[in-house]
Amino acid sequence: MGATRSDPNLLADVRKFGRFDTNACLQCGSCTLSCALTSDSASFPRRTLRYALLGLREPLHGSLDPWLCYYCGDCSTACPRDSEPGEGMMTLRRYLAAQYDWTGLTSKIYRSAAWEIGSNVVVGLLTLALIVLYHLYVVEATLSDLANPEFAGSMSLEHMFGRITIFTRVVLLLALFFLLANAARMYWLTMRRGVSHRIPLHLYLTEAKAFVAHALTQRRMRECTDRSRWYFHSLLVFGCVLIFALLFFGLEWFQTDEIYPLYHPQRWLGYLATAAILVGIGELFVGRIRKRTQQHRFSEPTDWILPVMLLLTVLSGIAIHLLRYMGLGAAAHYTYAAHVVVSVPLLLIEMPFGKWSHMIYRPLAMYFQAVREGALQRQPSAEAVPSHAS
Repeated sequence: MGATRSDPNLLADVRKFGRFDTNACLQCGSCTLSCALTSDSASFPRRTLRYALLGLREPLHGSLDPWLCYYCGDCSTACPRDSEPGEGMMTLRRYLAAQYDWTGLTSKIYRSAAWEIGSNVVVGLLTLALIVLYHLYVVEATLSDLANPEFAGSMSLEHMFGRITIFTRVVLLLALFFLLANAARMYWLTMRRGVSHRIPLHLYLTEAKAFVAHALTQRRMRECTDRSRWYFHSLLVFGCVLIFALLFFGLEWFQTDEIYPLYHPQRWLGYLATAAILVGIGELFVGRIRKRTQQHRFSEPTDWILPVMLLLTVLSGIAIHLLRYMGLGAAAHYTYAAHVVVSVPLLLIEMPFGKWSHMIYRPLAMYFQAVREGALQRQPSAEAVPSHAS
């Protein structure tokens, strides 16, 4: 296998995405020894930190190690030189997410708060413009109905909600398209270019359960020292996944103007998801404000923008619900417009290109790592490991 070339610009490129202190690092290995999640096949954070330090761009791009880290902060606490390896791993996750994104927007968002805020504002304004145009269209159609009885009822409530349903589906499908396209590039960099031996297809099928398990339970986080983080993080993930599933698979049932009785599943599923998200966000805000734990000591703008937008989306959703049940239809519709203006950028910008993209990259990394380890167990003579390890 050919020698891996060193790129002297790699370290500077990585540092554009956050704190990354390699000058203080002595390569003593204390960070790796202190981590409960490391293994022989995933020795982090020391290995990936050295990739950046030595300018090994391709090995870094093919590495899954940064995603296997849940940033408990034990490595930073153990570091005798206070080089903050845990924060370095967070920076590497931002850098790698930018490499997976074929549009280049992730790179701009992670390196510039102005780009992230601006992108969300632009999408929000475009959404508002569509709402205003649609409102004018509805008014014009209604006046036409009044003037011409032949077309009376053409803008019925069901017709209006049908249009809103189409818009919601388009937004969800666009977000999913960008997310899956970036996930495909992650696969190419880590499992095609980043692995020296071809992995049998059946391993991808037999290990698929790893993706589902980690996406739904975040179970590896339970092995960290502070297990309380897992409870709150799991609630947040559960709430977001439940809402997304309801919108994607039961849109007409969930997004409706019909008022259901209290015992109806549509209501208590919505309440359950809302409560889970609020508890998860609450813990996150309290932790970042107090800064008492290692993982909350440093915060980039993108660490705040996502939870703030998610909180606004949930609170506006609660307001819509209350206004509808109070019989204030006009106020509920205006609040719904504000809700859409916030939630559309959340889905089109933050989910595929911002911090929320971690929701798919980390489970995918767990899945790909399980496939790699399965290949090692089945073919010990032909090392199906990252090409840079040979």
